Amino acid sequence: MKLSCIKTVQPCITTLKTTAAPKVIKMSVIRCTLVDQLVTTKNLRLPKLTVDRDHDRQHRINDWENLLSSPVDDHQHSSLRSSSLSKRWKEYQGIRNWDGLLDPLDENLRREILRYGKFVDAAYKSFDFDPSSSSYATCKFPKSSLLDRSGLPDTGYRLTRNLRATSGIQLPRWVDRAPSWVATQSSWIGYVAVCQDKEEIARLGRRDAVISFRGTATPLEWLENLRATLTDVSPVNDGSMVESGFLSLYTSGAESLQQMVRAEIARLLQSYGDEPLSLTITGHSLGAALATLAAYDIKTHFKRTPLVTVISFGGPRVGNRNFRSQLEKQGTKILRIVNSDDLITKVPGFVLDENDGGDSHVESNKDVRVASLPSWIQKRVEDTPWVYAEVGKELRLSSRDSPYLLGSGFNVATCHELGTYLHLVENFVSSTCPFRATARKMLGKRNTRETTRLVQ
Repeated sequence: MKLSCIKTVQPCITTLKTTAAPKVIKMSVIRCTLVDQLVTTKNLRLPKLTVDRDHDRQHRINDWENLLSSPVDDHQHSSLRSSSLSKRWKEYQGIRNWDGLLDPLDENLRREILRYGKFVDAAYKSFDFDPSSSSYATCKFPKSSLLDRSGLPDTGYRLTRNLRATSGIQLPRWVDRAPSWVATQSSWIGYVAVCQDKEEIARLGRRDAVISFRGTATPLEWLENLRATLTDVSPVNDGSMVESGFLSLYTSGAESLQQMVRAEIARLLQSYGDEPLSLTITGHSLGAALATLAAYDIKTHFKRTPLVTVISFGGPRVGNRNFRSQLEKQGTKILRIVNSDDLITKVPGFVLDENDGGDSHVESNKDVRVASLPSWIQKRVEDTPWVYAEVGKELRLSSRDSPYLLGSGFNVATCHELGTYLHLVENFVSSTCPFRATARKMLGKRNTRETTRLVQ
């Protein structure tokens, strides 16, 4: 590689054609080439370029050209990533609110987001969705093999507890005449898994415990989602309020989800409290809301806790401004992965102004908002049980940036799927280059005869 040939990579316009259908589909998508951030002068010994003598100058240029032409050893590259992760794990867990890691998206952080997303995917794959099954709304796999059978072998994690959520909705008597699955009040919602493998603990830089929640699945869970008015959540009446339905699912039942989470966290703190420990709570859709509630509850209930981080995918709004303030005071770290085209992330309720969208690192939040109201009207509105606030940091992506999602026809339902979120995270680069040219397709084989033409 000649130095004179090195040029700054600029985003380019891609026109994508397909012969999979009789007609030609054309679209303009911003794409660019991704350069791995780990191959930097910090990790490699680079020659110094001097101009003291012509011979020395040419010698140094040759060294640079040889270095740039040589492929990076995969094993060495992997070791560099592992070393960086173990030394900076608190940063990747949000101790500095992910400053400088989201735009452009740091490669280690990308891998961590995808890794936790797969734990959520395992929760979906382990749930029995078949209403005709005698085991409907339960976990299909035993604890000992759940991760393996749901597509996550060799993670180094061991499942320690199954979790159930119970709806607090009082059903009318006529429901007795409906199929039994309609009135299923308690269902398997997720699990707790703890890293037990020494090599994985060394790679991560600490022991990690994961709480993973699936999204909405049962009829009563859908009904709880519709209970969108805010209700008090704080035991000290500090004004913190959350969505009624989410709180109902978290606190209802003879043995509530809240009680299960607290019991397991108490056990983990007793077993591993004297070593580096992180608690990562992750979920999609309803699971994202429950993850936020669980994080708040853990930090409220326990006096001493490890770093608590929420990685949420496609989550709805959860609480009001006071709730957000309490999360920030607790030191709870929340990273919300949001698809701009996903309607679920824009509900329930509304927020008051454009500056109340949490910390967005990719583009301004364009959700349903009420802006520029007179102060006296705004005060009245704030007192209603419909005013929500976004929490934590936001990584905002868009289905419209992916040629694979657009090529199949824009689908609102697809925008909310977990697979879509993982596809967008895997291929996002930065706000100026939202989709990399080396992107892989999301799921299945579609448009297999695509050809790409780069327009200069």
